[in-house]
Amino acid sequence: MTEQLYDEKLAIPKQGKLRVVLDTDTYNEIDDQFALAYLLRSQDRLMAEAIYAAPFYNEKSSSPGDGMEKSYQEIQKVLQIMNKTNDVPSFRGSDKFLECVEKPILSDAVRDLIERALLPSKNPLYVVAIGAATNIASALAAEPRIRERIVVVWLGGHGIWMDSTREFNLAGDPAAARYLFSCGVPLIQIPCIGVTSELRVTLPELEAYLDGKNKLCTMLCQNVRETRENHFAYSRPIWDAGAVAYLIQPDWFTEKVIPAPGISDDFHWIFNRGPHKIKTCLSLNRDAIIRDLYTKLLQ
Repeated sequence: MTEQLYDEKLAIPKQGKLRVVLDTDTYNEIDDQFALAYLLRSQDRLMAEAIYAAPFYNEKSSSPGDGMEKSYQEIQKVLQIMNKTNDVPSFRGSDKFLECVEKPILSDAVRDLIERALLPSKNPLYVVAIGAATNIASALAAEPRIRERIVVVWLGGHGIWMDSTREFNLAGDPAAARYLFSCGVPLIQIPCIGVTSELRVTLPELEAYLDGKNKLCTMLCQNVRETRENHFAYSRPIWDAGAVAYLIQPDWFTEKVIPAPGISDDFHWIFNRGPHKIKTCLSLNRDAIIRDLYTKLLQ
């Protein structure tokens, strides 16, 4: 890929529709459901072509594979509530994390991503990834030709000014994260702490604007309600919605093009003159994004 073409792909068109697939560890948190619904309610801008279940491993799963399967089932739940079951195909992803890029993990999601990326099209396929990058890195390693056919928008790691970038998506599969930054695919990083950490909501706000308005809104509010017993003076980020918002309107973000950094074994950014550049976001307009999100959820 020429440097000029690479730079052009980092510049998101502000008009027209974009081809999009979403890679999500949907059951891990309450924000993935917001992001998935936001994508599906933004069809005037984002043409959702497929949804992939990503692995995760924490107290809500017994293994990465269990996390992926629970995420796949959660995708089906959201699609059913939104009456979208037959509109967008969904695929199971990897049942484990990447050991090394020389051994990419083939799954239904990876096979679909490769096939979809190689379809004849004058427009790139935007891959919105809001979990561990296992499926995306596996597809890139298994079929390097797709590097010139996709643009990855990955929510992972923290702001480039942070001392540590130990973040759930990045630390969950560091081999996959390192490959994203080093393989040369056009990459737009949406950081967590410092950027989407500002995308905060409260239960009283959600209840005032969304609760009871439709089945989707009620489900999303209930998910938040169940996260803790006491919501007094409590807010929480819905991080993942930021990755979808970026493609809807890049002007809601400030951003910077930088040499692709590395990631140390102890999860610090390594800044050097990488072989290519990436784009990273520095801040976002919380109110504009939340206003757009709520408006679409109420449709």
